[in-house]
Amino acid sequence: MSDARERAAAQLPRLTVQGWQYLVMSIMGLVVLVGSLAIAELVHRTNQATDEVIELIQPSRVTAYQLQAALRDQETAVRGYVLSADEQFLMPFEDGRQTEAAASAQLRLLQQDRPDLLEDLDAIELAAGAWRTNFAQPAIEDVQPGRPTVISPELTDVGKNEFDRLRELFQIQNTRLDQAREDGIAEFEQTRWWRNVVMLAMLVAFVVTLALLTLLVRRTLVRPLSAVATACRRVAEGNFSERIEPQGPKDIRAIATDVENMRQRIVEELEASREANDALDEHAEELRRSNAELEQFAYVASHDLQEPLRKVASFCQLLEKRYGDKLDERGVEYIGFAVDGAKRMQVLINDLLTFSRVGRLNATETDVDLNATLDAALGNLATSLEESGAVIERPREGLPTVKGDPTLLTMLWQNLVGNAVKFRQPDVAPRVVIECLETSEDGHQHWSFSLADNGIGIAPEFSDKVFVIFQRLHGRDAYSGTGIGLALCKKIVEHHGGTIWIDNGYTGGTRFEFTLPVAVDDTAAPVLEGSTP
Repeated sequence: MSDARERAAAQLPRLTVQGWQYLVMSIMGLVVLVGSLAIAELVHRTNQATDEVIELIQPSRVTAYQLQAALRDQETAVRGYVLSADEQFLMPFEDGRQTEAAASAQLRLLQQDRPDLLEDLDAIELAAGAWRTNFAQPAIEDVQPGRPTVISPELTDVGKNEFDRLRELFQIQNTRLDQAREDGIAEFEQTRWWRNVVMLAMLVAFVVTLALLTLLVRRTLVRPLSAVATACRRVAEGNFSERIEPQGPKDIRAIATDVENMRQRIVEELEASREANDALDEHAEELRRSNAELEQFAYVASHDLQEPLRKVASFCQLLEKRYGDKLDERGVEYIGFAVDGAKRMQVLINDLLTFSRVGRLNATETDVDLNATLDAALGNLATSLEESGAVIERPREGLPTVKGDPTLLTMLWQNLVGNAVKFRQPDVAPRVVIECLETSEDGHQHWSFSLADNGIGIAPEFSDKVFVIFQRLHGRDAYSGTGIGLALCKKIVEHHGGTIWIDNGYTGGTRFEFTLPVAVDDTAAPVLEGSTP
């Protein structure tokens, strides 16, 4: 017996969750089906017993009373006719015969499935026929209308004996009908009792089956799933050494096996990633050391390079000053070329250092009022703005406050406004319009800025090229500069998490557009016209 149980227990995990579901539903369906069939049969029997009592037995009793009353009426009518010789007494006799025939036919119809009751009816009909043949008809025939007639004692005794026999049969019929009624009621009560017992047993069986199935589901489904979930939570909490043991139904065991394989793969990948992280940390440390050395090298190189350039420029200027009267026009021109080249080299070195340091050295992160940075940039450009007669139109609502480096943002405004003044149209005063509004994209809020001028403009095919370092669209004899300004602007904007581009749809000059993120804790930023609340 124990071996059989062990084999059955070993077979249980081979079922899947769906298999257990089908098994549970099948057992419950079987219980409901058997109970329903049993209750339906008992209800059918109860209805049969009720119908038999109400529709057959009780009407049979009433009809039997009518039959018996009809025979008594006939016997009374015969006696009255014999005593009075009045033919009016024969009318109840004929009516009684008709009532007897109708009641007899009705009883045969009601008792067609009860041979025992039909036997009583047959006996009564035979006895009634014998009474009429042996007594009623001879007595009626002996009576002379209008004259009293004395019936012979022998015929009187025959009539009395025959009708006493009918009375005995009446008693037997009534007794059997009463017994049939009591039997029908007893059968109804017994069937109803069995119906109630089956319903109660079905309810108990359903509750017991439900409880057993609940325990079975808990043991075969809930506990294995809870064990897998608990092990997964421990792994998710970082206990990667937690082994997930397969248990329960077939598909849950398969899931547990897959999760265990995944855990092992994660452990392997984690070990590999730790080794890779260690290597990356070493590489990052080398990069930090290399960057520091490069910064130091750039700083030293800039000073070492600028010192000879300053000497070249100074001695060239001294040559021009001391020996200018001895040099011809070409010599003076050569000295000017040398001085200009040295000065441009100094500017280029300083711009390169500035470009390389954006976001790397001495970078700060604070709340920056862009109104103040624009004021500082315009102050640095005050001379060129005054000389060119430039007009700067700022937003009426002012500029917002953002997170960033105030020095870099000042350089951003200075380069953009300075370019608008530098690349102006001849004999036209520069006009710079600055606008700002708050927009949303992909669920992220940011400030959108635009700076439009009425200058010479930039062709669409060069709208990306101008942001590349050292890219120039004009010769140095037309416009000064090193070609680093817009590249520096692009680097500053991207360092602050934004983007910058040229609006090629603008035809009145050049319009730069750039974005900066909205500060999360920026509660004092103004709400601009057209902005998203």
